[in-house]
Amino acid sequence: MERLNQHGIGITLAGGETADVGDIVRTIDVGYTAFARMRRNDVVDTDIREGQYIVGLSSTGKASYEDRYNGGMGSNGLTSARHDVFARIYADKYPESFSPEVPDNLIYAGSRSLTDTVMIDGTEMTVGKLVLSPTRTYMPVVKKILEKHPELTRAIIHCSGGGQTKVMKFVKNPVSVIKDNLFPIPPLFELIRNESGASLYEMYRVFNMGHRMEIYTPDIDHAAYIIECAQSFAIDARIIGRVEKSGTPKLVISAEGKSLEYMD
Repeated sequence: MERLNQHGIGITLAGGETADVGDIVRTIDVGYTAFARMRRNDVVDTDIREGQYIVGLSSTGKASYEDRYNGGMGSNGLTSARHDVFARIYADKYPESFSPEVPDNLIYAGSRSLTDTVMIDGTEMTVGKLVLSPTRTYMPVVKKILEKHPELTRAIIHCSGGGQTKVMKFVKNPVSVIKDNLFPIPPLFELIRNESGASLYEMYRVFNMGHRMEIYTPDIDHAAYIIECAQSFAIDARIIGRVEKSGTPKLVISAEGKSLEYMD
């Protein structure tokens, strides 16, 4: 049954997906495929080329359609995060919450409890709620963006599986995707980094690190419009990088004075 939400977006629910969560799903994984029919010229066919601007949409904060601060996890990397952050007590208390195949030294190897609190923008929040923030939808923002000059939106990338390197699954041309104006690392990912001791290289390869959607456009005015659309829903946005010609496809991330290079 198709339902229209308050933003006028109609969705027919035809099934769902259980992602690769073998650590907690040990019975059966049933996947579905959902089909859509639309005009061919309305399709945003990923085409990442030299000269494009990259606009990042923040994964954190409180969007106008959310009821509380969102830590920004977006469900990706959640298995790693909960073992990195939470204490061993949960392994003893909830042995059903992890796979027996996981190496013992990696099971709930952090120091935090679900009820520990952190201060976020002057508001106290439990670590449990921070890590388990609901996955943010960007559908209201994308709908508004595509209402004006949809032909100027050349790619929409969800920084999901693969974190900030997800875009490399879609780069077909010999270009460098350069991200050198990223958002400051949000509290959630600083927490994971501190608890796990993971390198910056690994953090950007696993987590979205502050923006979970990026939009590619060749037009600077359209980039400004994308930012305006996001901000109208109280979602921070900025030009986080650009695409340049290169001898071979690669991604270069600048963070904390370091240049991190990914080839795939």
